[in-house]
Amino acid sequence: MVFQLCKGVPAKVLEKEGLGAYYSDHDHAVYPVSAAGNPFTAAYIQSKGDPIADLHEDLAAEQKARATYENLINLSDDPDVIDPLRFLREREVVHFQRFGEALNLVQEKLGEKKCYAAKPDFMANK
Repeated sequence: MVFQLCKGVPAKVLEKEGLGAYYSDHDHAVYPVSAAGNPFTAAYIQSKGDPIADLHEDLAAEQKARATYENLINLSDDPDVIDPLRFLREREVVHFQRFGEALNLVQEKLGEKKCYAAKPDFMANK
């Protein structure tokens, strides 16, 4: 979408609209940055190694993405921009629901009584 919106826009127009530094570094290419211009880094990805904590982090990330799409929708009046943003927002809602289901499954599994089985004597290696 960003590429399509910037495709064919002359460098002077990008500069006038405050995108001169971006254009200087990246031309018309997509380079993931925050609205403040901070480049994407792996530091944005949180992982604790605990399935419950990690799933809660995933749930929060989906809600943050949904909120961002809603903010972008509110900033636009172009249906060709709004429609894909609505699709992406809805996708975040579905992801949130699936992570919630996964969290329930993990919590149920971790709550089960542990059962260990030993091999019968006749199956033991001799």
